[in-house]
Amino acid sequence: MTTSPPDADSSIYRHASVLLDGAVDTLVHDPDGVYVDGTFGRGGHSRLILERLGSAGRLLAIDRDPQAIAEAARIDDPRFTIAQAEFARLGEIAAQHDLHGRLSGVLLDVGVSSPQLDDPERGFSFLRDGPLDMRMDPTQGQSAADWIATASEADIARVFKSYGEERYARRLARAIVARRQERAFERTGDLAEVIKEAHPAWEKGKHPATRAFQGLRIHVNGELDQLDAALAAALDALAPGGHLVVISFHSLEDRRVKRFIRDHVRGDAQLPRGIPLRDDQIPRRLEALGKARRPSAQEIDGNPRARSAVMRAARKRY
Repeated sequence: MTTSPPDADSSIYRHASVLLDGAVDTLVHDPDGVYVDGTFGRGGHSRLILERLGSAGRLLAIDRDPQAIAEAARIDDPRFTIAQAEFARLGEIAAQHDLHGRLSGVLLDVGVSSPQLDDPERGFSFLRDGPLDMRMDPTQGQSAADWIATASEADIARVFKSYGEERYARRLARAIVARRQERAFERTGDLAEVIKEAHPAWEKGKHPATRAFQGLRIHVNGELDQLDAALAAALDALAPGGHLVVISFHSLEDRRVKRFIRDHVRGDAQLPRGIPLRDDQIPRRLEALGKARRPSAQEIDGNPRARSAVMRAARKRY
């Protein structure tokens, strides 16, 4: 998810959904079908999906962010329902609405949204000082500040390396642990400054805390485990012929989506190596819908945060 900067005349951080038309064009193949927007955000995709649906169509949206739920309450449409939950619970929520195995399409727009990034009180940004929180649902789980206060140096380095792909993870973790002995980290600006001072090699055009903050955010929210669970749940909840559309924003997410679709297109996701099967016995549950799609130069010019987005789509065979 990504957005434009906040409107100076509004308390709401404006949202410009990435790959909006392309994602919805691919998703909505039956105007009278039932669809899930697994990451409502600020509703850009959901609103366009509703425009494409007929009177018998239905949209179930999911988001764990209380601010997203508040935004969804502004949609007055009998075809629309919102559930506050992690999108990993997609299958459970579909079942609660008697929709499991009946979905015409599932859209997942993965990652942090710009309203979350642009609001300093959410604690996601190294550019805007605020409480060091980073939780997509601030009422659940451990904040970034609490985790940084207690995690071992090795665990901090692992998170920065594995989830942020930070080359100097050990060095940054060592600096953080040394500084927290003097006083705890409570603000994003404080943590960003310590990382900035400890980082030996700044990438051109990129703040030195970028990768570390990404890793910390992914860990705090369990984002990659959530994505794996949501993909599996979506495949089971779709009806035969249903479409799965996923937009991701960095390589860790996209590799998982690519591998998930590839494995189910090949049919070898659950098969032991070397098992003798005829081609017609291989359980291919998905077929790819075209190649990976990226934003146009025009969209990137209007919304620079869209530059890393990748959309992949597939159709459920059975």
